Amino acid sequence: MAPTRFLFVSADAALIGDVAWQVHAEGHDVKYYIEADSDQEIADGFVPKSDDWRADAEWADVVVFDDVWVGDSVGTGALAEELRADGHAVVGGTPNTDRLEEDRGYAMEVLEANGVNTIDHAEFSDFDAAIQHVQENPGPFVVKPLGEVQNVKRLLYVGDEDDGSDVLDVLRAYKKAWGHRMKGFQLQRKVQGVEVAVCGFFNGDAFVEPVNFNFEHKRLFPGNIGPSTGEMGTSMFWSRRNDLFERTLGRLEEWLADEGYVGSIDLNCIVNETGVYPLEFTPRFGYPTITLQEEAIESSTAEFFNALAHGRDPDFDVHDGYQVGVRVVLPPFPFDDEETYDENSRNAAIVFASDPGSGATTAPPGVHIEDAKRVDGQWRVAGDSGMPLVVTGKGDTMREAQRQAYERVDDVLIPNLYYRDDIGDRWVTGDGDRLHAWGYLGPA
Repeated sequence: MAPTRFLFVSADAALIGDVAWQVHAEGHDVKYYIEADSDQEIADGFVPKSDDWRADAEWADVVVFDDVWVGDSVGTGALAEELRADGHAVVGGTPNTDRLEEDRGYAMEVLEANGVNTIDHAEFSDFDAAIQHVQENPGPFVVKPLGEVQNVKRLLYVGDEDDGSDVLDVLRAYKKAWGHRMKGFQLQRKVQGVEVAVCGFFNGDAFVEPVNFNFEHKRLFPGNIGPSTGEMGTSMFWSRRNDLFERTLGRLEEWLADEGYVGSIDLNCIVNETGVYPLEFTPRFGYPTITLQEEAIESSTAEFFNALAHGRDPDFDVHDGYQVGVRVVLPPFPFDDEETYDENSRNAAIVFASDPGSGATTAPPGVHIEDAKRVDGQWRVAGDSGMPLVVTGKGDTMREAQRQAYERVDDVLIPNLYYRDDIGDRWVTGDGDRLHAWGYLGPA
């Protein structure tokens, strides 16, 4: 592939730095724009930066948006659509695909209109009405905030009590603490089963193969306990189109083609012996999912995104096995406490035991940056979120992928680091067997 100019755009928080670094390392011209003031230093020393993404869009051969958010509002889909109309090659969404993430009710309508089963759900803007709904329909519910406040991941609540009493307590507490800010929320019936995300890359006309199946680990502590963090790690594998894909994303192919969507789209589901029940969309790259996917893609990352943006099939190669990604974090993650961050994490040195000097130019195998920078040849923690690295492993089995990932984690030396040590366990201890037994991973 001839040298190509890539512009990566973070219209809110910095997320896509590692992919930009990989594309740059493959010999292509890269510029990376970050809107959030607090994130300006992220990826410094790894990739060249842009001060004005709109001006640099004229320079770029390919523009890549990393999220749906522009500050507190969705909006990158409109920006991507505008650029496409002007003849630019873009990896990004549309206003309607952005809405899949912001408006859960709309997302369920799209699924139902395309023949995908959904879980019983209802949306509310009034807490008292929601409380009455649970009282009249007792059972375990999931409380999912809507709009900008849904980014505060700790507000998502998964009920446990059969009579819904714990959900009632949570709704009453949210009314007092968040009623002024939460414009609405969805109550969704809780369904037991295997949680699995179906992820596909779309080139504007069709899904490209293989497709990806991943398992998120959102809670802070091993055993899936503690506060929800967004994501502490991911395990995954790739496959040709199978029954699970065709029951979910496969049914949206025509709708996405009509939208002209380009990029990654992920549908998180609960699967059991009676059916597949979608939970929520991620109509963009997932984090750290894209880092792990990038590690699994054994052909050119740059060619992959260039082909997608131009409506071609990348015909890409992926690792034929399993992958595990572990997010390495620092205090006070997942909470916001500037004093704690300043004392324990800000500008902390990132060192690798196997080769302390390797950070000057390259990373050890499987190590990927998130909130990191390189200053005078030294890797350091950047930003203010406490998520400096993602460490990955691959193997023929999930256990082999785990083993490699955690051996690599042991090589990372940052004071006060922490991580989950059970990423991938769910697959080994039953999820994999259940999905195979129910037939979802077989031919469509």
